[in-house]
Amino acid sequence: MKTLLIVYDSVTGGARQMAEAAQRGAAAEPQTTTRLLHADEAGPEAVLAADGYLFVTPEMLAALSGRMKYFFDRTYYAVLDRIEGRPYAHLICAGSDGENAMRQVARIAAGWRLACVAEPIIVCTHAQTPSAILAQKTIGLADLKRCEETGAALAAGLAMGVF
Repeated sequence: MKTLLIVYDSVTGGARQMAEAAQRGAAAEPQTTTRLLHADEAGPEAVLAADGYLFVTPEMLAALSGRMKYFFDRTYYAVLDRIEGRPYAHLICAGSDGENAMRQVARIAAGWRLACVAEPIIVCTHAQTPSAILAQKTIGLADLKRCEETGAALAAGLAMGVF
């Protein structure tokens, strides 16, 4: 049995919805166990116990959310040189372009020498005013479907030994 770890942070609900959609997709694979953990709850033990990863974060001020960054800060050196080659993908919920948060996740994953196995998904909410930025988000069905498909693909790839 393989394990997919989904680590997420969410401030206004968008990234949480994306992570939950990915979890639903992964749950369809009976040969893979999926763990969904908030960034505050995920530690080195969870990272070491997983065979693959999906990182889901909002972009805040053109960067990873602070709690997601802190997850990486707390776990990075504890698992360095112990997880190389494992597959990962990432999902970003952004108000504008999400590109910098995407680059940050990719750079951290490159340091861990993880293998990116899916194109990143950036869901843009177009929230540009203070009230829109702080409002609870509702992610559209088409975007949630893409997140679900990413979770399903990661779980299936782990189960089949593709990565």
